[in-house]
Amino acid sequence: MSNIVIVESKNDAIFMQAMVEKLNCDLQVEKPIYIDDYERLEGLSETKLITTLKALEADLQKRDIEKIGIIIDIDNYSEAERLEFVNECIQQVFESETLSSTKQFIKICGDNGTKAKLACYFTNVGGKGELETLLKTIKARESPHADCLNSWKTCIKSQGKDISDKDLNKFWVSIYLRYDTCSDKEQQQAGRKCTMSRFDYVMEHKKDIWDWDNPALDDLKEFFKLFC
Repeated sequence: MSNIVIVESKNDAIFMQAMVEKLNCDLQVEKPIYIDDYERLEGLSETKLITTLKALEADLQKRDIEKIGIIIDIDNYSEAERLEFVNECIQQVFESETLSSTKQFIKICGDNGTKAKLACYFTNVGGKGELETLLKTIKARESPHADCLNSWKTCIKSQGKDISDKDLNKFWVSIYLRYDTCSDKEQQQAGRKCTMSRFDYVMEHKKDIWDWDNPALDDLKEFFKLFC
């Protein structure tokens, strides 16, 4: 039997895989937490999630999937609104119970009678945000370059301009990777080693730039423990 987690993007998949590996190492669980595959939505919409679930439903029996996870950003929605969104998508594809909270399994059944368990989690910090919000919160290095963006935001506001918290967090993480955590040697290949476009390199070679014990990760860790 195998497990699968559906995520929004390539970078979500890279981070979640690193989290799974960290849990295996740090928690010393008897049976490893192992996610066999990640299905990437590449941007969230009801149509995309339904399409992904339909493809998964057709594949359930062949892949012998026992547990399914859905991880999406909470953004500026409430948990109740996100649960309603996910439930509507699930019920377009499966006969299922209703998700009433995150980190709890419900039973689902496909057209061919194949059954599985499904749970969801919404990436957030304090009930808001997305992956970059989480990354900013769990940074483990001094971040003078990235933190100076706060002064920059004040400056552009004085010029009658504005930037959303979402975009500012993305910019913050980019500056943190490029200027606060990039070694002199890596600076020579910054495009390949110090950017979100090469987040795979960052997470493979520089996991220590994140604080994996930060309480902001506790709920996500609990979610992955469901897959033990």
